[in-house]
Amino acid sequence: MHIEPGLVTGAKLFLSYGTAAAAGAYTLKLAWQALRETGAVSLVLRSAIATAAVFIFFEVLPHYPVGVSEVHFILGSTLFLILGAAPAAFGLALGLLVQGLFFAPFDLPQYGMNLTTLLVPLFAVQALAHRIIAPHTPYVDLKYTQALALSTAYQGGVVAWVGFWALYGAGAGAENLASILTFGGAYMLVVLIEPLADLAVLAGAKSLRGLARSGLFTHRLHHAA
Repeated sequence: MHIEPGLVTGAKLFLSYGTAAAAGAYTLKLAWQALRETGAVSLVLRSAIATAAVFIFFEVLPHYPVGVSEVHFILGSTLFLILGAAPAAFGLALGLLVQGLFFAPFDLPQYGMNLTTLLVPLFAVQALAHRIIAPHTPYVDLKYTQALALSTAYQGGVVAWVGFWALYGAGAGAENLASILTFGGAYMLVVLIEPLADLAVLAGAKSLRGLARSGLFTHRLHHAA
């Protein structure tokens, strides 16, 4: 998870409940759209894949405490490109919850903050994708610059939200600011890796065009909008 226990406490936690509720409501809107477009089976399958992937990202891949939080390889833009916005959002929410329930129960009070931190940047990636990817371009044909833009948007959003929660909870003292900057600098190094991961996964997906209608991937992965 991303917000350390004790950073935001008491009545200040109520803000996180509100932001998480708003993020959850938007996720349900995305889910309703996906349900109408691809059906329940595809949505459930893709959400399950995303949940398993997120759990692996958090628990199996390397993660290091830096500054006010931890540096993780979340691969949020990868989940979006392969599975779609709604399954990616469900995967982030459920993977985070499974981690908290079974491996880090002391992090559960921070669930609302962590959920907001992971989902709102995903929604920003979705909006950016609409702007920078032409409607006739399947995601498997993305250029490196486009993958970099999506990754930067996601990771930058995560850093911004962590910084906000840290300032909200602990104030703008010199030590806290230094910890935020240390975390931000370390986390943005992920931007150097994630676009390459995106392109590698998309290259692999090109060879799986036969599964394009299987419901395991977002329609846009292999098709124009």
